[in-house]
Amino acid sequence: MISQVIIKPIHNEYSPEVINLILSIQQKEFGLSITIDQQPDLLDIDSNYHNGGGCFWGAFVNEELIGTIGLINTGHDAGCIRKMFVKRDFRGKEWRTAQKLLDVLLLFCRDRDINTVQLGTVEQLKAAHRFYERNGFESIAKEDLPVYFPLMSTDTTFFQLHLIKN
Repeated sequence: MISQVIIKPIHNEYSPEVINLILSIQQKEFGLSITIDQQPDLLDIDSNYHNGGGCFWGAFVNEELIGTIGLINTGHDAGCIRKMFVKRDFRGKEWRTAQKLLDVLLLFCRDRDINTVQLGTVEQLKAAHRFYERNGFESIAKEDLPVYFPLMSTDTTFFQLHLIKN
C-alpha cells in the first residue's frame, strides 16, 4: 500500500531540509550550477513567502519532506510560483506529488482572488515545462512579464496561468 502524501504549509524551521532537498535536485540530479547564495529566499521562508500574503508548502510522506512549492504574492491580483521540486522517487502518476502541490497552491490563489500566476524556470527542466503546460500554463516571453514579477537571475523560461473564477 502506498503511503499518503500530506501537503501542509511550512515555515523557517524547515529551511535546512528545504535547502537540502532543492540543492540536491538542482545540483546532483540536473547538474545546474545554482547555489544557496542565488536563492536567499530559502534562508527565510517566513519573510519571503508567508509575510507578504503568499505561502510555502511542503509535501510529506511519513514525515519525510519529499517536495516543495512556494507562492510569492506580487500584488496586482497576481502571484509567482517558486521552488516547485519533488524528490525523484516521489514523482509520477503513482504519487501525483507535483499535482497535489500545484492544486493546493491554486486553491490558495482562488481563495485570495489571485487571478494570475506566473513562474520562471530553467531550460533544462523539460518535464516541468510539460507539467505546467498540461495544467493550462502558457509560455510567456521574459519581456512580457509584468514589472512587478520577481525575476531570478537563473531563470530563462517563463509561464503564466490566468485563473478562471468559479
